[in-house]
Amino acid sequence: MSDTEWPSEWLRGVLGVCVLRVLLDGPSYGYAITQRLAQAGLGTVKGGTLYPLLGRLEEAGHVEVEWRPGEGGPGRKFYALTPQGRRHADEQADRWAAFTTTTRRLTEGAPADAGSVR
Repeated sequence: MSDTEWPSEWLRGVLGVCVLRVLLDGPSYGYAITQRLAQAGLGTVKGGTLYPLLGRLEEAGHVEVEWRPGEGGPGRKFYALTPQGRRHADEQADRWAAFTTTTRRLTEGAPADAGSVR
């Protein structure tokens, strides 16, 4: 589904959970995170959306930031989950799974003519 453009309100709802999931695999920097999200099928996530989210995660104590010098290029900020962030990532993944189960049950149970006006 990488060529699908998802509604922005859906992405806003799930982006935090997905970024936490990417960081469970280890420290990463902004551009690499956006590439992983795109490869997973979420489409293009702009820096103006990603970096404020990473800042909120840092403020909450879920990620720590380390500046690493670049190899032949500019340095990069790497984001890594803290122990608290790992727990938070697991909790959020569980909650998201429950939420999607609930919404799937609702949407799959909708009658075929639910959208028609009588």
